[in-house]
Amino acid sequence: MKLDFSEERILAVVAHPDDAEILCAGTLARALEDGASTGIAVLCKGDRGQPEDPIPELADVRREEMTVAAKLLGAQLFFGDVSDGTLIDEFAVRLELTEILRKFEATLVLAHDPADYHPDHQAASKIAQAASWYCASRGHETPSPPIPGPPALWFMDTVEMLGFEPGFYVDVSPHMDQKLAMLGCHESQLLRGEDLPPLAQTMELQARARGMQADVAHAEAFRIAPMMKRIRAW
Repeated sequence: MKLDFSEERILAVVAHPDDAEILCAGTLARALEDGASTGIAVLCKGDRGQPEDPIPELADVRREEMTVAAKLLGAQLFFGDVSDGTLIDEFAVRLELTEILRKFEATLVLAHDPADYHPDHQAASKIAQAASWYCASRGHETPSPPIPGPPALWFMDTVEMLGFEPGFYVDVSPHMDQKLAMLGCHESQLLRGEDLPPLAQTMELQARARGMQADVAHAEAFRIAPMMKRIRAW
């Protein structure tokens, strides 16, 4: 079985700059190669992931890093304005993402797993679940009109694969160089010292481990969100 992403419009909804690189950049790159349109919605500003030597105006730095990374991929980029560590599932943020989904006309949303390690990831997952329903609802008004139907929703692997039972795998072996190059744009996060494991090494090891499970060199793991109208036959 091989997924064909042609004609899809795939939006990754993530909490922080660099989350998409770690969890789904290979899949986005493969989708683009198939002929899909791709986008990344980053809900938080990335203002609190400071390295050992603090960076002034970190949110601006990380916005620029994310912009460069998205250009390497060729993905459309959307930014939220929530401070790191303060993201919660509230109606205003749901409506902001609803408008993004409508503007992008998403057919598939990639979201954090509800049980991922970071509270912002958990909140982003809940917001994506709600907005992926609201974007097709006439009762939730935003500047853009509702799209014809809710997009499909996939949960992404957790960071370090903790507690995540994959439903399926996407072979991203040909796209690992691009995935690593995108992560390399996030220089502020590659110098974090001992408070986090090396991001590039962690990402590569995770892709290799998921690849071993799927009998390919490198893979990204997902599971379909078991929610009405967010499930598709592929």
